[in-house]
Amino acid sequence: MPLLSPAALARREKRSAARTSLQTKSKQARVDKKRDNKRSVGKKRARETASKRGRGADKRSSSARNNDRRNRRPLSRRERLLESRRGSERRRREEIARREAARRAELARQAAIARQRALDQALRDEATANILRDETTGEDMEVRRIAVDALGNHAGTVVVMDPVGGRVYTVINQDWALRRGFKPCSTIKLVTGAAGLCEKVIDSTQSIDISTGYHRLDLTDSLAYSNNTYFQIVGGRVGFDRIMNYARQMGLGERTGINHANESAGRVPVYKTGYAVNHMCSHGDDFEVTPIQLATLVSAIANGGTLLKPHLPRTPEEVAVFKPEIRRRLNIPVEELRRLVPGMIGAVNYGTAKLAYDAMQTVAGKTGSCTGQGSKLGLFASYAPVHDPRLAVVVITRGSGERGRVAAGVAGRIYRALNHRFGNRSGAPQIATTPETLMPRPKINPNDAAIVSEEDAEADAASASDAAGTVAAPGTSQGNVKSVLKPVDIKPTEVTTKPAQPTTQQPTTGQPAAPSATLPSVQPPESARPRRVLSTSP
Repeated sequence: MPLLSPAALARREKRSAARTSLQTKSKQARVDKKRDNKRSVGKKRARETASKRGRGADKRSSSARNNDRRNRRPLSRRERLLESRRGSERRRREEIARREAARRAELARQAAIARQRALDQALRDEATANILRDETTGEDMEVRRIAVDALGNHAGTVVVMDPVGGRVYTVINQDWALRRGFKPCSTIKLVTGAAGLCEKVIDSTQSIDISTGYHRLDLTDSLAYSNNTYFQIVGGRVGFDRIMNYARQMGLGERTGINHANESAGRVPVYKTGYAVNHMCSHGDDFEVTPIQLATLVSAIANGGTLLKPHLPRTPEEVAVFKPEIRRRLNIPVEELRRLVPGMIGAVNYGTAKLAYDAMQTVAGKTGSCTGQGSKLGLFASYAPVHDPRLAVVVITRGSGERGRVAAGVAGRIYRALNHRFGNRSGAPQIATTPETLMPRPKINPNDAAIVSEEDAEADAASASDAAGTVAAPGTSQGNVKSVLKPVDIKPTEVTTKPAQPTTQQPTTGQPAAPSATLPSVQPPESARPRRVLSTSP
């Protein structure tokens, strides 16, 4: 083997070193590529997802890079750095947009709260101005002072009268009480319950599956907890025509005849079909009633079926010779009206009107909570004592925080303050009652009471939506109050659906009987008016 020159040996060693270096670099490149591919699997998927959510040029360029990455080669270090910077910038813009949206939502919420507070203050100012303008001649000033103190800072109206004689003791905020109609909310359930009992659709002890969990309620607990589903079922079974018959019998849609000027007759719905009938019978849709109408209605329940003409004696001479004026006897048996009383007592003792409870006497009443006339409404119609009725108190309050339980609290303060004058008395003639009537017991688990009590739940849900920024501006209506027509005096025609003939009481001599059902002649035949009734269990 020939000897190589030193120069040849140097060149040979140089080529060998270069070959070794190239092999080492190639191997390291393969290792780096494999490691980078493993690390970029999750990032690649995240980048692809982010690219789909991108906008404009960023989305198109990201899509192009993804295609290049899938079909040609992985991203280089410089490209990965640029991609990371773009992702950081995108996240920064998204965070800025999120904070701006949250800021605007908070501003909208604060503006809604400010509008609602302004509306509440406007209602309070209006109520205060009306109370200062009230005509107080002939009113019982002690009762008036107590009623005003009980109403306090609430925007509302109060009517206090004798449920047996018809004498009006005081009317607080006479403009609202006599000349303003309000949605009756859940107080319409008194009419629905009476209609269901008279038409033999229900019995006071018959329970109905209300499909709220696995609960069955009877009339007493349904009134006490103000369950909507129960009365929707009853109203669907009775039907629109007969419900309106009993509503008109009990004084809705007509003036009471009180000796105050410009009394409103309220409003009643003219025509409804399908599920609208069910909903009307539990919420009072398209009705407008005045507080004095509610007072005469609850007085008729208290005195056994006599619809009185309320009267305010103006002078001591009128007080001395005052006699009850009877408008008519209801075409409703007394025993059916008595079956409503345990539910009204249950509302005060353990139901929606617990704030009206008076330990010195038994109070019976019905609450109502809903949205009407552009604001939240709280209603409470009541009388006491049950066995010897001496006071009928109706309270209606308006404002964002008003509920039936708030109105019941106002009435409770009135009852407790007037207990020394109008409480239980010895030797007075008493209406026949039973222990079950005076002390009804709930038939469901107290833990389930919040489930079946739907009145305040719906009102609270509406308030939650208001707090989210959906409160109407002052002067705009946000309630589900539909336009209805005032009843007109027309010639009565034959009813399309003839109700079953219940056992009725004959009016005494000189007392006019209750009118029969009268409907406008424009109503279509029964075949064209379907009734949708909620499914019930036998």
